[in-house]
Amino acid sequence: MRPLRGIALKLGSVLVFIVMAALIKTTAQHVPAGQTVFFRSLFAIPVIVAWLALRGELATGLRVQSPMGHVWRGIMGTSAMGLGFAGLGYLPLPDVTAIGYAAPLLTVVFAAMFLGEEVRAFRISAVVLGLAGVLIVLAPRLSLGQGAEPGHAQALGAMLVLGGAVFAALAQVFIRKLVQTEQTPAIVFWFSLTATLLSLVTLPFGWVIPTAKETALLITAGLMGGVGQILLTSSYREADASLVAPFDYASMLFALAIGYVVFDEVPTVPMLSGAALIITAGILIIWRERRLGLERVRQRKAMTP
Repeated sequence: MRPLRGIALKLGSVLVFIVMAALIKTTAQHVPAGQTVFFRSLFAIPVIVAWLALRGELATGLRVQSPMGHVWRGIMGTSAMGLGFAGLGYLPLPDVTAIGYAAPLLTVVFAAMFLGEEVRAFRISAVVLGLAGVLIVLAPRLSLGQGAEPGHAQALGAMLVLGGAVFAALAQVFIRKLVQTEQTPAIVFWFSLTATLLSLVTLPFGWVIPTAKETALLITAGLMGGVGQILLTSSYREADASLVAPFDYASMLFALAIGYVVFDEVPTVPMLSGAALIITAGILIIWRERRLGLERVRQRKAMTP
């Protein structure tokens, strides 16, 4: 285990994914979200295949034990990606990032509902705190705050991103089931392939011919998506998940910087305060998961003859 290397890889993946989102946001006004998902998924495949081949894991990446599990994970993940990409066309990058933080909170809820995982008062309280933060971020976009004038576009964007977070949480539930039978390379590879194929379903709904600049941006976004996935997977190989997971929230710093410099987006007080609550809740859940994990390890050791 090399914790510092794991943290560095995690931060690298977070930065790559935020830059990828910024590239997609640049094209979002003209290129439909389904078409963007196609580019993002298709051009990630060569990067992932090359990485698996270099590691000697290509055969593992192609081996499948639960085909329908991959299909359902693909449907949920592709839906999350498409809705999130569509929301980038309506909302500032930091707002999209903050609302996206609802996904791990909802994962706790869905895991209890569909996987029968036990959720005690501490995690329930953390989820409630985080969802309160999500509502604070959403309120101005939905005209719930006094004097807010977001218009229909921002309200639509908020609902799209929130819907994306719901599907992302459902995708995580399916991943939790997949890891019981599937290797990580297989989950990574087959999701990219499944998302590429599923995105073609949106072809009749208005794909466009992108400009040369847009094409270059979308291809770059796809390649960066593959690189980001590799960095993310590698970070969890170098350090414990409980150590590197909180660094996901560094994405807010990157989103604020890129949003301000590239898109002239000035963060609002509700967004910052809501994001602070969501991040606090997320870190509390991660801390609790780590404590529970350590307790389970101690119990297993105590039962070992």
